Amino acid sequence: MDTLEKINKKLIVSCQALEDEPLYDPYIMGRMAFAASVGGASGIRANTVKDIKAIKKEVDLPIIGIIKNNYPNSNVFITPTIKEVDALYQEGVNIIAFDGTLQERPDGKRFQDFFSDIKLAYPDQLFMADVSTVEEGVQAEKAGVDIVAPTLVGYTSYSKDSIPLEVAAGLVKNTSIPVIAEGNFDTPEKAQKALQFGVHAVVVGSAITRPQHITRKFVQAIQKV
Repeated sequence: MDTLEKINKKLIVSCQALEDEPLYDPYIMGRMAFAASVGGASGIRANTVKDIKAIKKEVDLPIIGIIKNNYPNSNVFITPTIKEVDALYQEGVNIIAFDGTLQERPDGKRFQDFFSDIKLAYPDQLFMADVSTVEEGVQAEKAGVDIVAPTLVGYTSYSKDSIPLEVAAGLVKNTSIPVIAEGNFDTPEKAQKALQFGVHAVVVGSAITRPQHITRKFVQAIQKV
């Protein structure tokens, strides 16, 4: 069974913690991935090579790998350059995901030129474009990516008022490649709806693996009483 079959109609859990977050530690992310697998997750999305190494020790599930990196003068931060792609490929992940928006990348390239270079370098690798609009997903498919996801809806200046579920549905309707629902699919009901719309799989992150965010939601609700 190939990677796309393994995750079809299944849940992928994003196990990530940034440097300023309480659970920032590769060991903790590895155990978080293990907990997700015990709960029934069929895949993991992970950030950084060190976290991916730790996760591989704990689970044998397909991994969507990314490297978040902030560069000056660019809003692109998810696997922004070929340097990050090289590192993920050398580590070995099932799917490499990257920013597939229209924004200019740190090296000055537009998405199509960036992807042309990495596809040439790694023709057998599965690639996923994180986009913020349906049109970006359409362009990513034309460029040759294998998967699209509405991960960055609301993170670009021109998608602030968009709804991830609606963009996911638009991607399903307007592209012929698998669509993975990701980005604020933070309830079981939203995940169900996305699958009903025809997405290939659903990624859930903060609602499962970031306790500070989950706690904050409860606190805010209680304070309104």
